[in-house]
Amino acid sequence: MSRVCVISPFTGLAGDMLLAALVDAGAPLEAVRAAVADTGLTGWDLAVTPVLTHGLTGRRATVSVTDGATSRKAGELIAMASRVRDREVAEVAVAALRAIAEVEGRLHGEEPDQVHLHELGGHDTLVDIVGVAAALRALDVRAVHCEALPIGAGTVRTAHGVLPCPAPATSALLAGARVVGTSLSGETVTPTAAALLLAIGADYGPAPAMRMGSTGYGVGTRTLPDRPNVAVVRLGDREPADVRDLVVLETNLDDVTGEVLGYVVALLLDSGALDSWITPVTMKKGRPGHVLHALATPEAADGIERRMLVETGTLGVRRTTVRRDAQPRETDTVQVRGMPVRRKHGPHHGKPEYDDAVTVARQTGLPLRTVLGMAARSTEER
Repeated sequence: MSRVCVISPFTGLAGDMLLAALVDAGAPLEAVRAAVADTGLTGWDLAVTPVLTHGLTGRRATVSVTDGATSRKAGELIAMASRVRDREVAEVAVAALRAIAEVEGRLHGEEPDQVHLHELGGHDTLVDIVGVAAALRALDVRAVHCEALPIGAGTVRTAHGVLPCPAPATSALLAGARVVGTSLSGETVTPTAAALLLAIGADYGPAPAMRMGSTGYGVGTRTLPDRPNVAVVRLGDREPADVRDLVVLETNLDDVTGEVLGYVVALLLDSGALDSWITPVTMKKGRPGHVLHALATPEAADGIERRMLVETGTLGVRRTTVRRDAQPRETDTVQVRGMPVRRKHGPHHGKPEYDDAVTVARQTGLPLRTVLGMAARSTEER
């Protein structure tokens, strides 16, 4: 099993909201505190307490500070995060802080390590970033998926004055993220949250099929009149990839026409081959030729080999045992010009089904590449 965390930023996302939601979902607070203590940070305490808001009980993370250091240079925070003994936690925390430093450095024309972090340089930022990394590690999360982030309008007040929402640093950190507009005003996604999503490699595609586990609710400090201000995390276990031994059958051909080769590939697929393909090669005496390949289960290999022998007239077929790691995949359907196009999604990539896109292209007169692009960009829910 592989543990997955799905983040649903109902009203937005901040570092403290994500930390509180992970603790609410079962991350041990002791592990979070221990990781933060490794940094050498002094004069702080972290409490994660139940909060009832609009009929929903979640948790709120609060950092209490007893020393006067309210801001630091980025290099100081990075050095502190690097002291965390668990290297996986340290790597995520350092990556998040470096992302903030690089963005702030570009915005202010300074070297990343030397840039002075104001709102982001206090205790809260280090506690939230190290805490989230430690919570994910304690929960053994191996993949994070995030739903579309709601982006608020209006302004946010910073040490540099009033800036538009999202703040410039947040906008830069969210490059490539999936976002959506919201009726909420003000800052709905913080730079800390954006940097954490970047550092943990959050995927914004459809969440994978998984066996549902615990759910956690992280409550923000802002009070909304008509809804709970929460971020939600759902934990689940994904079935492992289908790993099995298969057989590759192949034969060299220099006297079979292209028409026959195309027919044989289709025939082998219809006969039970998992895949079939052709590779152009130069054979002995400089003759052009092709290698016909077929991928089959061990049980189907004999029948596939007989087909290859009969249809091509070849004098021999080679066999190689290979191990295939088949990743989990799922399919959804979107509408393009009122017609359905299926899309296949794996853990790292998705694409429209070619045959469906061809049907739409033929019936609408649109170029096939346009149909494929429209289907890939569609945000229609399943």
